[in-house]
This record gives sequence, structure tokens and C-alpha cells, in this order.
Amino acid sequence: MESSKLISHFYTSFQNKDYRAMQECYADTATFTDSVFVGLNADEVRAMWEMLCLKAKDLTIEFNIRQSNDQYACAEWIATYTFSSTGNEVKNVIEAEFLIRDGKIVSHHDNFDFYHWSRQALGLKGLFLGWTPIVRNRVRTTARKNLDHFMSSKRERVMA
Repeated sequence: MESSKLISHFYTSFQNKDYRAMQECYADTATFTDSVFVGLNADEVRAMWEMLCLKAKDLTIEFNIRQSNDQYACAEWIATYTFSSTGNEVKNVIEAEFLIRDGKIVSHHDNFDFYHWSRQALGLKGLFLGWTPIVRNRVRTTARKNLDHFMSSKRERVMA
């Protein structure tokens, strides 16, 4: 599958909360990084999308593929949703870069303005402290714990 079709399929699947189709877009050696989830391997990134799709109540996704060739794609995507911890509405604009080999994503890097996100998601705490490493690290730690819990509870369900 050519890069632009692969990335379009990925985001269209995300719009439909079809995490299985999203998961199939990744190679078994894939990696993922953004401001919150850092250095995920293929199993972790697949679980992350599953967790996000299953928990999303009012998530909407818009996307635009900006550039693509045989091995690279760049896209802008916008996620609009209610942040569950605070009930605040978030509109997060993300720049995504993908490395693609043999029709699968091998590297996915999302970049967004963490301070802008934290002001929306966390309210006053984000406004006053969202730029600090303390808040960023707390958000990362919480997100990682949520992902680890999701993955372990999924393993337990499979084994039962």
C-alpha cells in the first residue's frame, strides 16, 4: 500500500474508532513517540490506540496528509475531545511523521504543543504549571500507568 493510502486508512480508521484496522498499519518492529507516550514498541502502540478508541466518548478526528513518498509521510491531525480527568474540552493540533517500510508504519512520531494542550486539558493547573517538567512528567507517568494497566487487564481477559 502506498504511503498516502496507508496513512489515510490509518486516520479514517481512527475516525471510526476501528483500533484493529489502526493496529494492522504498524509493523511488528514499529515505534511510537509523542509528548505523553515516549518510546512505545509495536505492542504498546497498538494497545495505546485500542485504549484510546475504547475510552473515547466524544472524540472527533480531522486529518490532512501534507507530504508522502515511498518511505515517508507527514500529516496534520486534529483531535477534539473531552479530557476525562477534568471534563475540559481539548482541541489538539498534532504534526505526525511516519517512516514506512513494506507498506507498514515502522516509526511514528507525533508532535504537539504540550503547554497548549495542558492549558486546555488541565485548566488553571495547566495554565500556571503546564510548561514545567513536573506537570509533563506527571502526565507521562499517569498515561504510562493507564497503558500498563490496560495491557495487563487485557492479558488477564485473554487468559481467563
